[in-house]
Amino acid sequence: MFKLVSRRFVLTGLGATTIAGPAIGNAPNSSLRPQMRNGKPLAHVDVGAGALIQAAGLSGAVAFSVADANTGRLLEEINGNTALPPASVAKALTTLYALEVLGAEYRFTTRLMTTGAVQNGILTGDLILVGGGDPTLTTDNLASMAAGLKSAGIREVRGAFLVYDGFLPHVHSIDAQQPDQLGYSPAVSGIALNYNRVHFEWKRSSNGYAVTMDARTKRYRPAVQMARMKVVNRRVPVYTYADRNDADQWTVASQALGNSGARWLPVRKPALYAGDVFRTLARSQGIVLSAPKVDRALAKEAKTVVQHHSKALRIIVKGMLKYSNNLTAEMVGMTASATQGSKPASLKASAAQMSRWAGKRYGMTGTKLVDHSGLGDASRMTPGDLVGALVQVRKRGILKPLLKPFVMRDAKRRVIKSHPIKVDAKTGTLNFVSGLAGYLTAADGTELAFAIFTADTATRGRIKRADREVPQGARTWNRKSKVLQQALIERWGALYG
Repeated sequence: MFKLVSRRFVLTGLGATTIAGPAIGNAPNSSLRPQMRNGKPLAHVDVGAGALIQAAGLSGAVAFSVADANTGRLLEEINGNTALPPASVAKALTTLYALEVLGAEYRFTTRLMTTGAVQNGILTGDLILVGGGDPTLTTDNLASMAAGLKSAGIREVRGAFLVYDGFLPHVHSIDAQQPDQLGYSPAVSGIALNYNRVHFEWKRSSNGYAVTMDARTKRYRPAVQMARMKVVNRRVPVYTYADRNDADQWTVASQALGNSGARWLPVRKPALYAGDVFRTLARSQGIVLSAPKVDRALAKEAKTVVQHHSKALRIIVKGMLKYSNNLTAEMVGMTASATQGSKPASLKASAAQMSRWAGKRYGMTGTKLVDHSGLGDASRMTPGDLVGALVQVRKRGILKPLLKPFVMRDAKRRVIKSHPIKVDAKTGTLNFVSGLAGYLTAADGTELAFAIFTADTATRGRIKRADREVPQGARTWNRKSKVLQQALIERWGALYG
């Protein structure tokens, strides 16, 4: 483990960085890239950073870039133009994309719409639950909408109950290379509920296992019919998934369950999931609905009777960066793409649109993403690209307040509460991939923008799909990467503060 790095240790023990030229006194209004002088970087690789990388003992590639956040002056980099998987660090770019395209006060709207007339509380036409791309919709929100339907004077629906999810393209799984049971790679569509996760709980009894599948929140716990679980007497595989047209059909190995437990499983049919739950909640209001059907062509004559507005986008993306929720990133990213013209044909197409935007807006020409969350390991980003963007947006103050403080730890991995260096950054972690990028504030107030990417893509590529939840060696590798990240941060704080 690395110890805290002092300025004297950095300058004498490892060798000082060679810096070409004095600091820039007056910052330009904008900077497309970290600045260079006479065609050469303002800093060169030195034995100090190289020694830290060597001591980390990481297989694969290491790339980083660090610059003065106010002037754009490039201070140090190794492989700054090397494109590596950014993992969830990509969400920082998605945040900028959504905020600049949609606006910080943008709110997603979920509607209940009707066709036909309402007479004496009877709707003769259809009731339509219309998704508007809200990634934060919950069972509680649907319960309020069901109550609102009753308040609107509707007591009976004689037509069909439809769920429109066509606001965004349907994606079966954010990353198809992930195991089926991982809750952080659910389906994506124009409607989502509870982050498109269903709660599976089991308890051993004298007759085997009692299992439940529900859409729980703190206030409600409606049972779900469209997601079904069967306990099978086997050891492996632990889970299997099958598409049964109107249901997500799961099986689980009894020998893996123990006496009791619970976990969130991904939903592959978001429209049917939301419709299933709303139907139960409407019934509690005395309104009986037929089984939900997916609607991909919203009737032009449909009229809004109830609507739910999400919180402002700036609040949503702050939560996304804090908890690194993949579904939120994909839905806000695709919504931003959809509002700029026609709806993107796929998640990959939307990510490509964001990548082109980043190239034009921030000069991020080395960035090519396949999604908005960073879950797909085919995405590529260079640390130099990201640092260039971080320098530009710092002047406008639109990202740093949304980033999560990075926790500094001692050699025994205990949290250091009073560390003199403060870091606001986005982390990113996949198996054998790790990233960290954001802003470092040294003890004297000097502010730096940085990005660190590490990846062993060869080892990751050899992992079988079924083993990707917890592959052998991944935790040790990722822990080493995080130690290296902190060592570099402490080095920069000592050298440039």
